[in-house]
Amino acid sequence: MKIKLIALLLFLLFFINSNAQQWKSSFEAAKQEAKEKNRRILLVFSGSDWCGPCIKLDKNVWQSADFNKYAKDNYVMYRADFPKKKANQLSEDLRKQNLALAEKYNQDGNFPYVLLLDKEEKVLGVLGYLSLDGYEYLDKIKDLEKQ
Repeated sequence: MKIKLIALLLFLLFFINSNAQQWKSSFEAAKQEAKEKNRRILLVFSGSDWCGPCIKLDKNVWQSADFNKYAKDNYVMYRADFPKKKANQLSEDLRKQNLALAEKYNQDGNFPYVLLLDKEEKVLGVLGYLSLDGYEYLDKIKDLEKQ
C-alpha cells in the first residue's frame, strides 16, 4: 500500500512540474533567456488578486496543459503583476520593475494585457482577455507571430 501511495505522489509531483508555468522571476532574466535561446517573450500584465479576467486567463490559459506544453519550448514568460491585497504585495524592487514595464508597454493600464515581444523587446502583437481555452488562446498568440 505504501509503495502505491509513494508512486502516486511521485506521479503527481512529476505531472505538476511538467505543467508548471515557466514565469521568470525578473524581466531581466526573461530578456537574457530570450536572447540566449532565441525565443519570444510573453509579457503579461496582471492584477492577480483583483482582476476577474486576469484570474480567468490564468486558470483557463496559463495553467492549461496545452498552453504549457508549447510555451515551455517556445516562449520566455514574465508576469508583471499588480496585486492589491496586502498579503500579496511584491518586493519593492519587483514593484518598481513592473511599474517601469507598465510605463513602457502599458501606459493605459489595461488588465489583462498580453504582449508578444521578440528577443530585442519589439512588440509583435497584443492580446487581452478572450474567453478561450489554452489551445485556442495559444493559436491567437501564434497568429501574432505571423503579423
